[in-house]
Amino acid sequence: MNCMDSYQLWIEKTAGEAELAEELTAINGDSAAIEDRFYKELEFGTGGLRGVLGAGTNRMNVFTVSKATQGYSNYLNQQFEKPSVAIGYDSRIHSDDFARAAAAVFAANGIQVHIYDHLMPTPALSFAVRDLHCSGGIVLTASHNPAKYNGYKVYGADGCQITTEAAKAIQTAINEVDPFDDVKRTDFELAMENGIINYIGEDTIDRYQAAVSTASLLPEGIDKNVAIVYTPLNGAGISCVPRCLKEHGFTNITIPDEQKNPDGHFPTCPYPNPEVREALKVGLRWAEKTQSDLLLATDPDCDRVGAAVKTTSGYTLISGNQMGVLLFDFVCKMRQANGTMPKNPVAVKTIVTTPMAAKIAEHYGVQLIDVLTGFKFIGEQIGLLEKKGEADRYIFGFEESYGYLSGSFVRDKDAVNASLLICEMFAWYKSQGKSLVDVLEELYQEYGCYESKLLSFQFEGADGFAKMQSLMTELRTNRPAELAGIAVECSIDYLNDDTGLPKSNVLRFFLKNGAEAVVRPSGTEPKLKVYLTAAEKDITASQIVIHTLKEFFEQWAR
Repeated sequence: MNCMDSYQLWIEKTAGEAELAEELTAINGDSAAIEDRFYKELEFGTGGLRGVLGAGTNRMNVFTVSKATQGYSNYLNQQFEKPSVAIGYDSRIHSDDFARAAAAVFAANGIQVHIYDHLMPTPALSFAVRDLHCSGGIVLTASHNPAKYNGYKVYGADGCQITTEAAKAIQTAINEVDPFDDVKRTDFELAMENGIINYIGEDTIDRYQAAVSTASLLPEGIDKNVAIVYTPLNGAGISCVPRCLKEHGFTNITIPDEQKNPDGHFPTCPYPNPEVREALKVGLRWAEKTQSDLLLATDPDCDRVGAAVKTTSGYTLISGNQMGVLLFDFVCKMRQANGTMPKNPVAVKTIVTTPMAAKIAEHYGVQLIDVLTGFKFIGEQIGLLEKKGEADRYIFGFEESYGYLSGSFVRDKDAVNASLLICEMFAWYKSQGKSLVDVLEELYQEYGCYESKLLSFQFEGADGFAKMQSLMTELRTNRPAELAGIAVECSIDYLNDDTGLPKSNVLRFFLKNGAEAVVRPSGTEPKLKVYLTAAEKDITASQIVIHTLKEFFEQWAR
């Protein structure tokens, strides 16, 4: 079926959905707008679905959500005798509507549903899947994307985002579903009355909060009177982060009025990503106004956290890689001091995360495992340890995109857990008269001056998608001997080379003097991402290398 045929079918079938019908009517005669909405279906990958809200097969709407849920239901009914699912959602536009629609489809397929009755962090969903012994779960969220996006993350019975193999099987099941004729539905309220849909109780939330508390590392007697500005960026973090911090003695917390309440339009923060300074503007203003010591910001589904610390010259933002090595070192240091370091400890990071972590791991005698990009691969390693009865060996996992986890109680990055760790680490070093910037400098002096930068190149629409694919093909086919005049010592193609990891569309270049460049298309956005690392004798020299590589790739991506 071509784009125009699909468009006409959707006009006919979505007449009862006023918002979608209005959009389809508005683009009548606009071939480019029609093609953009119908030239493909949203791809169901290992992270589920993610796309722009709106009408069409290439959009997030109640029909694409219901189609995916029917496919997932068919898969679950094939795999389990009496399947059950847990459902969570964040503050994004239609997240609650999509969650209820999905619940109604699961229920119509005879699948027991446990759904949060209010927005909750994504890690709380990962926890609920295992706590309630579910066969799987979903979260309605687009994580840190702009407000026009929403998404549908899928979890397996182990609380991890689904594996590549499971994603392929679910995609096959989804492909067989007609979104208008094959989707089973029931009334949500009637299913609640019949007990096939239940709300997740406060007891599960309490158990999640208690599990996060087990990650606490701060000794008794440390002053916790840290002045903190915390912003949930109008997202789900408000449900758990303030409670967690207060229960551990961090009570001097200010929450910006503009970003306290859930709001999927993100009116003061067009791009609610704590990796981006713009997203922290409101929080920084409140930090300056209150002269707070520390700023924390979690993304809308509260699995990532960004931070800034007060210094003599203002507020300094801590990058994901910097916070990762700070926390990794802190966890190792405190576990050794507390006598809780396990025998043969294990930490896990992604291949695009700073290689500085390897130096810290070596210092503390920790086995460091490298995995593909995506925290689900870190969660998978925890699961493998658990199967061997060795889950307690896991002490920390992190990725450069501001995701951290220091316990095995969930299988995804957890900004509630990370927020507590950051506050404890801050208080610990403050008691010694040190800032996190001071500690970072000490780590550079001990392990090397690592500098990192992430470049993101946007490729919207069908033409952009084709160009992105062409750039990757050319780079893969004609691997360069140098990048920006810096010699390439070796390279890895994770799609075609034998790496011992799952096949993935990623190219990694190891350059002279320890520099690296990793290139990969985003799995959740129409972007090509380039991860740069330099490791010179001082930070200035590393920054020069990063700048040189940045200019090269900006020219390459044009």
